[in-house]
Amino acid sequence: MDIDFSLVLVVLVAICGFIWLLDRLLLAKGRKQAGKEEEPVVVEYAKSFFPVLVIVLLLRSFVVEPFQIPSGSMIPTLEVGDFILVNKYHYGLRLPVVGTKIMSNNEPQRGEVMVFFPPHQRRYFIKRVIGLPGDTIEYENKVLRINGEAVDIDLVGDIEIDTGASMQAGLLFNERLGESSHQAQIIANDFRSSSRTSWVVPAGHYFMMGDNR
Repeated sequence: MDIDFSLVLVVLVAICGFIWLLDRLLLAKGRKQAGKEEEPVVVEYAKSFFPVLVIVLLLRSFVVEPFQIPSGSMIPTLEVGDFILVNKYHYGLRLPVVGTKIMSNNEPQRGEVMVFFPPHQRRYFIKRVIGLPGDTIEYENKVLRINGEAVDIDLVGDIEIDTGASMQAGLLFNERLGESSHQAQIIANDFRSSSRTSWVVPAGHYFMMGDNR
């Protein structure tokens, strides 16, 4: 089960903030009138954790957020289990939990690696930007074409790829997408056909792929 840590942080900040505010406005006055100076343990913990939780929430929401690579789709660039820090303001700022954009910044560029939620899903993916809005993407027989032109690649050499079930012969190559250059890999003899090999990227959307193909 995926845990929404942003939601957890928001709830904890709200609870601690409410207890701290309630104590400051009401409970502290009652203790003073009763001659009691010691704070309840709950109030003490809430006052201690509140600023820490606020700082963590702000950092995770607007500066950087840690992610762990969940699958092998970005091998050889990222391995399963790798921890990465994601820049949260490069493409603009969004409110935590609800995801409403409050400030725009850069637009995604071809070749960039992004952490994102696909449409109608709440599980994050980590892939590379292949197609921009309006592009026609074709992928057939392990050949990637953008707007009718094959993506420029240079073969690095033969490798063995762990598919989880067995080791398969593969190819490692350098791929150039716009100003970006990176390594990707394919299983050499796996040319299974798909019912669809061409896509037109709608406005406001991006075509994403992993480096392990």
